[in-house]
Amino acid sequence: MSLIDIRDVSFSYTRQRKTLHDVNLTLEKGRSLGIVGESGSGKTTLLRLLLGLNIPTTGKIRFEGRRLDLGNREFMRRFRSGVQAVFQDPYSSLDPRQRVFDIIAEPLRSLGIKGDRKTAVLQALTAVGLTADAAERYPHEFSGGQRQRIAIARAIVSRPDVILADEVVSALDLSTRIRIVELLKELSRTTTFVLVSHDLSLVSSLCEDVIILEKGRIVESGKTRTILANPSHDYTRALLASIPRMPNRSGIAAS
Repeated sequence: MSLIDIRDVSFSYTRQRKTLHDVNLTLEKGRSLGIVGESGSGKTTLLRLLLGLNIPTTGKIRFEGRRLDLGNREFMRRFRSGVQAVFQDPYSSLDPRQRVFDIIAEPLRSLGIKGDRKTAVLQALTAVGLTADAAERYPHEFSGGQRQRIAIARAIVSRPDVILADEVVSALDLSTRIRIVELLKELSRTTTFVLVSHDLSLVSSLCEDVIILEKGRIVESGKTRTILANPSHDYTRALLASIPRMPNRSGIAAS
């Protein structure tokens, strides 16, 4: 089943310069997608389009078969409940004035989702490996990795169909990155992820499919394993070549 379908989408912030050029992609339910490219490749712009924060200059975006219509309140309520996001910086993405319970429950309130909010929040905390007492504390009482878990709990509390994750581990130290990646792997069993990253090695561990963006164009797309094993575009090969290699026992980087 197609969750999000993008056809011939271009986007321009100004008339003089296109940021995205004729982008086509399909996000299938149960198959996580990586969007990879360097800074300036158009990743953030594409993410904003996927979130409905911008509308295409040309082309169409469909969600569950219906064209994205920012003026249709009923449709957008369904879209907002079905598509949630986790952002890069766990320090700025959480309101320091609110308790964790209120932060995680915010999508339930804003989307008018009925039910036992306390139970939903506690289930979300459990899913990301935090204890129930975290709900009564404030963001400053947690480490960076714990804050990112809170942000992920906020994203999953409404049980969305898709989570858009924007460079979610790039601001974390190595050991914390590993723990968050393991958490995302676990959650990907029940939720479809779109992972926006410059890191092909991260995408390879989490996403079945990948698109490679260069200067606003998709230069390569398909199954992640296939593309990593046999990249057809010079830009993809350059990205692969930039992945750090683990040193061997002699201290020389393995090829």
